[in-house]
Amino acid sequence: MSASADAERVRILVIEDEPVVAMGLAKLLDSLGFQPVGPVASIDKALHVVERGGFDGALLDVNLRGEWAAPVVERLAANNIPIVLTTGYDAGALPAPYCHHPTLSKPFRAAELTEALAGIQRRD
Repeated sequence: MSASADAERVRILVIEDEPVVAMGLAKLLDSLGFQPVGPVASIDKALHVVERGGFDGALLDVNLRGEWAAPVVERLAANNIPIVLTTGYDAGALPAPYCHHPTLSKPFRAAELTEALAGIQRRD
């Protein structure tokens, strides 16, 4: 894809601590027409990237290296960045900071991801 075509794609920050899953998500996002940003694997790195900006939405695993990612959810929400959460847990049992965001239970299908990301628009 050309640089000009990349500039038109919706940029999705991938926050996932499992390297194989993160790379798979990045490839899947690319194949669906999104521009993956990252991946990042820790809360500290995610918070740093969120402060830098440069993306339109985030795909966030709620558990990063054994820690609930509430600080990242809060920072993204404070910056009005759309969030799609991913989890290996029962999505209905997530703590309060998570329940207002679209959530995908792993493993999920490309169609489910596309639907969850459908409302995210380019931010300039």
